[in-house]
Parts: sequence; C-alpha cells; structure tokens
Amino acid sequence: MTGRKQHWEQVYANKSSLEVSWYQDEPRLSLELIHRSGIGKNASLIDVGGGASLLVDRQQAQGYQRLAVLDISGTALTVARQRLGAHAADIEWYEANVTQFNAPHPFSLWHDRAVFHFLTAAKDRQRYVDVLRRTLVSGGHVIIAAFALGGPTLCSGLEIVRYDAAKLMAELGPNFRLEEQHTESHLTPAGKEQNFGFFRLRKLD
Repeated sequence: MTGRKQHWEQVYANKSSLEVSWYQDEPRLSLELIHRSGIGKNASLIDVGGGASLLVDRQQAQGYQRLAVLDISGTALTVARQRLGAHAADIEWYEANVTQFNAPHPFSLWHDRAVFHFLTAAKDRQRYVDVLRRTLVSGGHVIIAAFALGGPTLCSGLEIVRYDAAKLMAELGPNFRLEEQHTESHLTPAGKEQNFGFFRLRKLD
C-alpha cells in the first residue's frame, strides 16, 4: 500500500466520516456551481476525492442519473455505498489515485473539493491535469475547490498548496477558461474555520 493511500485509509478507519475536517452536511456551493454549469440531468459527472461526501446523495436526489465517485480510500467509498444502500448500485465507484486514473468513458463534469491542493509535487500536479484533460469531454466543466491564500497550510497532517484564480490557472494551462470564482468559509466539525476558493472552469478543446 502506498504511503498516500495508507494515510487516507487510516484516516477513515480511525475517524467517523462525520468527524473529518472536510465534512459538510450540505455541500451548497458545489451544488450551486454544478447547477450553473447548465449540464443536463443525464450528463456524466464525477466527484474526484468524493470519498464519503454527501454530494453524490444530493445529486442523486436532484435527479442526476450518471454519477461517479473516485477516491483513493476504499474505506471511504464503502462508507458512502453503505449509506446509500440500494441507491449505490446506480453510481460508478472508482478506488484509485487521481493522478493514475484511467476513466472507462469520458465525463461532462469534474468536481474536486480539496484533492488538487494536496498535490505538492509539480509532477503530480501535471499528472492530475493530464488525467483531467483526458477524462473530460470537449467543452466539459470543471469545479475545483482548494484552500485559499489565507487558508490553512496543513490538512489532515499533510502539507497543501493554497490557490487563488491566477495560481490555479497557471497550473491548468490555456486549455481551460475560468467562468467564475467564489470564496467559502468552511466550519469544521471541530469548530475551526477554513477558507476555500471555489473555481468553475470550462475545457476549451
């Protein structure tokens, strides 16, 4: 088991999914940005690093029909599948490191809340961007949320990279166009405040 995978398996083995710092009982801003992308309910959406997040539950309740969740932690995915019960059968589940992910089919929307900012090595960020470009359809939509420049420097004991729009676009390159950006102050279950930047983009090629 790689160090990165082992770390996240241990996190979910030792903590309830309701206790992890990134837990949201209502992923409001993510849902709003997905809605504003204008994709149809039969478009293919993937939540990268979705783990045990409730986003897929909310999307399913809103009528989205082609949903997928990718996470490096099989334990986190098991939590989500068990929570969804019979509804889990209608969702695609992928246990993989995003930098090594080979999608079996293209997706129309890529959502990532707090995965990209963990990639502290330039080579990993480039691999992420390569996977993103291969996975998205032409004209596809991207939503990335990362710690803002005034946000924390650590998460779950790991160093992260903080972003504003200019810094993110420098990583993603000219094949993506920034559509909108927002800030969100996330209150963790432990009562700590984390400042996030949310960015909605469009793939141009």
